[in-house]
Amino acid sequence: MERLELILTLNSLLLEDMPHYRQQAGGIPTEMPSQRRLLRGLMNVRPPLPLRAQYLALQDALLSAEREERGVVDVMALPTTADPRMVLWQGDITRLNADAIVNAANSALLGCFQPNHGCIDNAIHSAAGLQLRDECHQIMLAQGHEEAVGQAKITKAYNLPSSYVLHTVGPAIQGPLTQADCDLLASCYRSCLELAARSGLQSVAFCCISTGEFRFPNEQAADIAVATVRRFLAVNETIQRVIFDVFNARDRALYENLLQAGLESDAPVIIG
Repeated sequence: MERLELILTLNSLLLEDMPHYRQQAGGIPTEMPSQRRLLRGLMNVRPPLPLRAQYLALQDALLSAEREERGVVDVMALPTTADPRMVLWQGDITRLNADAIVNAANSALLGCFQPNHGCIDNAIHSAAGLQLRDECHQIMLAQGHEEAVGQAKITKAYNLPSSYVLHTVGPAIQGPLTQADCDLLASCYRSCLELAARSGLQSVAFCCISTGEFRFPNEQAADIAVATVRRFLAVNETIQRVIFDVFNARDRALYENLLQAGLESDAPVIIG
């Protein structure tokens, strides 16, 4: 099946599940970029409904082909920093073949429902496929309440090159940064590492948790991330590689200063 035909078929199957979007979708051009954007948007808004085998087979064929086209990055081949177990990489976290990548989730833990949104939650769910939302839904049904800030859950990664996704809810900053906010962000990193170690994983790739939609100041977030990971690695030998994945040049510079200098950051970050 040609790529455009594959995408058109997937869109048709999703619209069968969500017929109320048919009118909006009807005005979208049938050329490839527009239809691919429509597919991502429909995947984003689809609630956790039963998944049909026909859809999954076609979706997985498309997402796996796109994964190979983007190129898979071998995290164990990335250059290390002053600490050989810590790596800085700027790019798309959905390309990394770490044992687990970390998703900055919301408290519902179901992914971003805003069509084609630019957040990391949306990017990870869109590249993994609808199975990821379904597994998260099953976890939340069993849990019976929203995910607490600073905790972590683990799922399969489906069409991502990683094996697992670690989902953590970071603190959302509404006013001045507080010590409680800093402690919760540190808990996100610590919870992910502890869960990864218990699961026997050896490599974990972190995004910059809470610095996007949740408005955590970038400089303090980088300090907390590096300090928390350093403290964990000092007492744990299971994790062999931690990758700090950054999206922009500002965050890259912050992490470079912290990592290349080999700064000892064992003291907790204090506000004020």
